[in-house]
Amino acid sequence: MIQTEEKVRLQKIIARAGISSRRKAEDLIQSGQVTVNGAVVTTLGTKVDPAHDHIKVSGKHLPAPAPDTFLILNKPAGVVSTLQDPEGRPTIKHMLPKPSLRLFPVGRLDFDSEGLLLLTNNGEVAQACLHPSHHVLKTYLIKIKGILQDSEILQLKRGLPLEDGPTAPAKVRKAGKAEANSWVEITIHEGRKHQVKRMLEYLGHPVIRLKRIQFGPLNLGSLPLGKSRFLTDKEANSLRQLLVPGKPTARRVSPRRIKPARWAESKRSPRDQRKTRN
Repeated sequence: MIQTEEKVRLQKIIARAGISSRRKAEDLIQSGQVTVNGAVVTTLGTKVDPAHDHIKVSGKHLPAPAPDTFLILNKPAGVVSTLQDPEGRPTIKHMLPKPSLRLFPVGRLDFDSEGLLLLTNNGEVAQACLHPSHHVLKTYLIKIKGILQDSEILQLKRGLPLEDGPTAPAKVRKAGKAEANSWVEITIHEGRKHQVKRMLEYLGHPVIRLKRIQFGPLNLGSLPLGKSRFLTDKEANSLRQLLVPGKPTARRVSPRRIKPARWAESKRSPRDQRKTRN
């Protein structure tokens, strides 16, 4: 088959169709679940002409590419960051405006964490957001046990020797304190499992609450807990810039500050709010 400029990598076309992320599309190809013009294709990087070649995934014709859709959700704690859960726990699916949309989360938030979660049907953008080479920054507002000392902040800024390797330097600022606990704001670009929690536990400050308030150029702002909204054209285009070679990475912009005390009180009853906070 002669290669032409119109031809595109197979995994890229599958991702564009909204079936999966590009990484998952590669798994589908390698496992023999993709055919082109009736022939099974297992070689990554194979290029096809989406206008003329007939592509099937798991025996079904590839649907026409759906329009790009981007959504952010303010995920509550106690909810799984997926559309289905084999353990039967509550998921984010019922919080989406149109359950029929084939959206998938970009990365995850822990079951007991809350805050900004991005969902999209654009597998290429999703992969770019998570790829370490793009250094997409993520900012968390965290309530910890104890008071973070200046020397510990310096350690976070320099990097910590965790069991899976040293962490990259983090941005840290104190965001408030109470009688026995305190609030900090931490920005990182890595995406290791439970990373922020492990960083603070290493310093002897277990995390009590964790909320993501920023993801690259996206700001949680005043989006209510459990609610979602579609991105503006400007926000969506800022994510697409990740796919343009030589363009600046979608980095953090100054977020609207969330006062920890107000955040904590918003989820408590009036009776509880009259009690002294720890």
